[in-house]
Amino acid sequence: MAATADQDVESKIQHNVHQDVYDEKAGINTFKADAIEAENAEYNMTVLEAVRAYPMASFWAFVMSCTIIMESYDVFLMGNFLALPKFIEDFGVVSPLTGQKVVEAKWQSALQVSGQLGALIGVFLAGPLTSRIGYRWATLTGLMLLNVFIFAMYFAKSLPVMFVSQLLEGIPWGIFIANAPAYCSEIVPLRLRAPATQMLQMFWAIGSIIVGAVTYHYNDINAEVAYRIPIALQWMFPTPLAILIFLAPESPWWLVRKGRTEEAAKSVERLGKKSTVHSSETVAMMRRVIELEKSEKKPNHVELFKGTDLRRTLIVCGVYAAQNLTGNLIANQAVYFFKQAGMNTETAFALGLITSALQMIFVMLSWFLTTYYGRRSIYLWGSAGNCVLLIALGIAASVGGGKAASNAQASLGLIVSVLFTLGPAPASWVIIGETSAIRLRPLTTGMGRATYYIVEIPCIFLASYMLNVDAANLGGKCGYVWGGTAFFCLVVAWWGLPEMKGRSYREIDIMFKRRIPARKWKKTDININDDE
Repeated sequence: MAATADQDVESKIQHNVHQDVYDEKAGINTFKADAIEAENAEYNMTVLEAVRAYPMASFWAFVMSCTIIMESYDVFLMGNFLALPKFIEDFGVVSPLTGQKVVEAKWQSALQVSGQLGALIGVFLAGPLTSRIGYRWATLTGLMLLNVFIFAMYFAKSLPVMFVSQLLEGIPWGIFIANAPAYCSEIVPLRLRAPATQMLQMFWAIGSIIVGAVTYHYNDINAEVAYRIPIALQWMFPTPLAILIFLAPESPWWLVRKGRTEEAAKSVERLGKKSTVHSSETVAMMRRVIELEKSEKKPNHVELFKGTDLRRTLIVCGVYAAQNLTGNLIANQAVYFFKQAGMNTETAFALGLITSALQMIFVMLSWFLTTYYGRRSIYLWGSAGNCVLLIALGIAASVGGGKAASNAQASLGLIVSVLFTLGPAPASWVIIGETSAIRLRPLTTGMGRATYYIVEIPCIFLASYMLNVDAANLGGKCGYVWGGTAFFCLVVAWWGLPEMKGRSYREIDIMFKRRIPARKWKKTDININDDE
């Protein structure tokens, strides 16, 4: 009897163990089935269906993108100040060549790189900060700091103080520019990743339009308000944005990374319509990708340069760096370039404003191009077009003086600035948002933007040297230099930039792990059941 009782107990234990194993397997199968269901749902959506299903995701991506206005505003503000008569009168020196006042080339360069130096610090702070406290609180921290730092700029009475105040303002910019593309790409479904991240370029253009309109209005006023009011207008942005971002949902991907799946589900429900969005399935899809990338280590910068993550980091850094080498600097210094091309002050400011308005329109056109034709194709064709136009700009400046040559240079400068926002610039934001691993995304976007500034800072000095009448005074001949760098970037992109259009984050992870060459991505099929 005792033996029989022992056998019964042992039999029950084995039955319970088998039942637990079965339940665990059933749970895993259900989890994977939910993940597959959510991924298929995103694949099968059209762009309009995605907008209808996730209306608030589009809205919050729009709000986060607004933070880019502030960096754009100040970058273009300093460029426009260098062409503003009252600013030149107060801070310039008499040129021995022309007998007229100009801001010295060293200060032209210093003022334009000061914000970038601060942003370089900001992007390195952004990755660890965001990984720890999330996109919302990191962005709110930057907005509150910016409110304080604007005071230093507004009351500055000398170029050194302006330099330092710009550097301080740059620190929050670095946080915004690192977080915005990552947050936007994480809160929207697959079909909306391109337009959501490309909004960043549109808001860059909006910032330049606001600056262009303000400085155009004040360019003929002979008083300090000509540059003080444009500085003070920076206070329009931080507080209203801080209120909105405080109310915004945290990225569900970030919450899942932290193991806060219930909060992630609530975040998904806030981003989409409850009637069409199945939050449990969407969170399962996120968990599946994060399990694929799972590591015992905390995310750190060293990982960005190991294994397959090295390739992803190089793509993000390369795309960011190329923005400075394919026409961007002519766009950022458009007003000063137009003056150097022979336009009078009022015409130069008017052309700068027209350029910014056209850029915004062309960014909107790029939404359709990258959504339906892909990232790689638009990036390569846009870069090739800019390369040709930059060489043409150099030729126009080499054929002689006269009004016709000046008009040709101004026209080509305008076209280069506008075409840049149709192809390479907006496609870059999509590529940056999609390439990095979910686990390392805040660090990768921060490192990429750091590369942007590291390349941009010497390029600004070079651009100022090439354009300044007291230095090289090349004018439109700088097109030869930028045309050469644009061609180099085009060749590297053709060789190493993959096409990620229509790919889920799971597929992107798998394709990088399989080391598929960039030019074969478009033709490669990944099975929906693959988890390797």
